[in-house]
Amino acid sequence: MTPPPGWYRDPSAPHQERWWDGTAWTEHRRAPEPVGYGPAVGQAPQTGQPPTPMYQPVQPGQAATVPLSSGGAPGGPGGGGRGKAVALTAAAAVLVAAIVTGVFVLGEDDGGSPRTQTPPVTGTATDPAPVSDPPSPSPTASAPSADDPALVEDQLNGVTFPLPDGWVRPKYVAEDDVMMTTDGTYDCPADGSVCRHGLVVSRTVTANAESSPKVLAQQDIEDAADDAYDRDLIGNKPFGGIESHEEVASGPVAVAGRAGYYVRWRVKTAKGPGGYVQSMVFPSTVGTESPILVRYVFDAGEDGPPLADMDTITKGIRPIGDADTGGGVGSGIGPTD
Repeated sequence: MTPPPGWYRDPSAPHQERWWDGTAWTEHRRAPEPVGYGPAVGQAPQTGQPPTPMYQPVQPGQAATVPLSSGGAPGGPGGGGRGKAVALTAAAAVLVAAIVTGVFVLGEDDGGSPRTQTPPVTGTATDPAPVSDPPSPSPTASAPSADDPALVEDQLNGVTFPLPDGWVRPKYVAEDDVMMTTDGTYDCPADGSVCRHGLVVSRTVTANAESSPKVLAQQDIEDAADDAYDRDLIGNKPFGGIESHEEVASGPVAVAGRAGYYVRWRVKTAKGPGGYVQSMVFPSTVGTESPILVRYVFDAGEDGPPLADMDTITKGIRPIGDADTGGGVGSGIGPTD
C-alpha cells in the first residue's frame, strides 16, 4: 500500500524532511521544526515557495516512519537491513525520550511543579583538601598575667628581667639581644639618627675562654661605651664620638643567686649630655653555666633614666621559674675571680 502524501524523512538526507506526493518524491525539502508550528501533516507545499516548517510528532512507543531509499516510497518495501536498522535507531531515540519524560515527571513535587534534582558530590583523589579556619590565638599568649609583675624573659640564658616604670619591651631595635628600652625615641644630637635614652642588653659570652666575671666585665666596658656612644652599627656617630670617660663604680655583685662583677663608666660625648654604661657578668644558672654579660646604657641629663634603675633591674634578675633567688650590688656571694 502506498503511503499518503506528506512530509517524511528525506532518504538522501536524513537530517531533513522531503515531500512525498503519494506516488513519488518531490524536490521540496525542509528542516524539522518543533511540534505545534506550521500546517497540519499532509498539507502540500505551494509551488515556487519553500515548504512550511513543520515537525511530525511521534508518540512514545510508536516507531517513526522512515523512508528507506531515494527511489522507494516512505516506509515501503525494498529497504532491506538498512531500513530496519534506521527504524530501530529511531525507535530507541523515542524510548529514551519517553524515559527522560518519566524521570522529569517523577521529579515534580506534590504541587505539580518540577524541582531541581542535584546529584550528590563525591570527592575524588584530585580534589583539594578542605581548608578550615586557623584557630584564634589566645589573647594572653604573649602577654604576662595582670596579677604578675611585668617581666622580660631571656630564654637563652634562663633568666628574667623586671620592667621598671618607663621601660618597655624592645620595638624596632636592630640588635636581637636587647631586653628592654626606655619608652619612646628622640633625634640623636649628631648624624640624624634615632636614639633611646636607655637600653639593657643580655648576651652569652662565647668568644672568650676567660670565665672570671671580674676580668670579663673589665674587658667589656670599653666596647660597651664605644657601641653605645661612639659609632653605631652602620658607622655613624650619633653623639659625635666619645671625648672622655671615667670609672664611677665597680665591684662584686650577686645576680640570680650567682656571684658576679660589674664596672660602670661615665662617658662624655662631643654632642649631647653623654651617659653611663655598665658591664655586668655572672655565671648562667642553666647548661654549662656560661658567663652572662648584661650591658646597661643610660643617657645622662634630666631626660635619661635614673641610675637607681640599674640597681633595681640587677636585684630583680631571677632564674626562670624561681621568684625567690635574687641579688644586688654589694651582696656578693663567694669569690668573683
